[in-house]
Amino acid sequence: MIEKDKDNFQVITVDAELQQESYSRHTNWYQQQFPNYEDKISVITNFKNYAGSINHWLQLIFFNTLTPFLTDKNKSWLTLGDAYGHDANFLIQQGIQQTTASDLDPNMLQISKEYGLIQHYEVVNAEKMSFSNESFDYILCKESYHHFPRPYAALYEMIRVCKTGIIIIEPQDPIARMPLLLLISNICNKFNIQLIDKIWKNRISYESVGNFVYKVSEREFEKFAAGLNLPMIAVKEINPNFWFAGSNQIPAQMDQPAFKKIYWKKKFRDFLTRLGIFPSQTLVLVAFKQVPNEETLQILKSEGYRISKIKKNPYRNS
Repeated sequence: MIEKDKDNFQVITVDAELQQESYSRHTNWYQQQFPNYEDKISVITNFKNYAGSINHWLQLIFFNTLTPFLTDKNKSWLTLGDAYGHDANFLIQQGIQQTTASDLDPNMLQISKEYGLIQHYEVVNAEKMSFSNESFDYILCKESYHHFPRPYAALYEMIRVCKTGIIIIEPQDPIARMPLLLLISNICNKFNIQLIDKIWKNRISYESVGNFVYKVSEREFEKFAAGLNLPMIAVKEINPNFWFAGSNQIPAQMDQPAFKKIYWKKKFRDFLTRLGIFPSQTLVLVAFKQVPNEETLQILKSEGYRISKIKKNPYRNS
């Protein structure tokens, strides 16, 4: 909605009813997908029993990126948009007992708690959290950021609520790492601004619940950190997006044709990513509020993270 302020400038405002509708649609999505209690239990049971499957192998690609942050078992964690408590469960398995799962919808989390996957959960709107400043050491937002109606608002909230740092794991916006795609986009825009949509088909995409699907980039995250005068970011590229329906039923073993195909496809994509020919499918983005200790820095480097120290703003005192 566009309004005029007292000086007759145009001001874009957010319709409160539309915003609330978006939250409601996100909250109700899981109820629509799994309307019965038995359906919900089936989902949670699958998570408990999927060890050794292709799905488990793919999830470990995500979770293994957390290795540098798991050395101190006394740190507190909040998992954001963790509808099933799956992310929190992984942290608990690694010995992080001060772990709180959160989501807009509590129904699945309640069952996860009943089945022992998680210990604590909270109903949380990522864009306006009820927690006080620096309530948790780390905040993990894995594959949820792109679902948020206003993800930038959620980013600022995460920084406010965390004490040490935030970890975002999300699909990468390819144009920042593909100069050829940017060149094609620029040429198309000279003639017909809609032409690029025929080439880059998911450039602008939306989910059925109504939100635009955001993708992340290292440069955008760097600017975010610099704007808040944060001291450092770390970035890692991964290629984990090979999930398919039924992957939780197939063992991740080379004698399984489905796994063998995915294994070599991932190997090839990793090779192209290392050469810089194709960007990775997913980025792990870490923004630190405090510079990590030397041990953590060394583990980050050994685990393939790029570390970027943010130039301090000379015009701010803190």
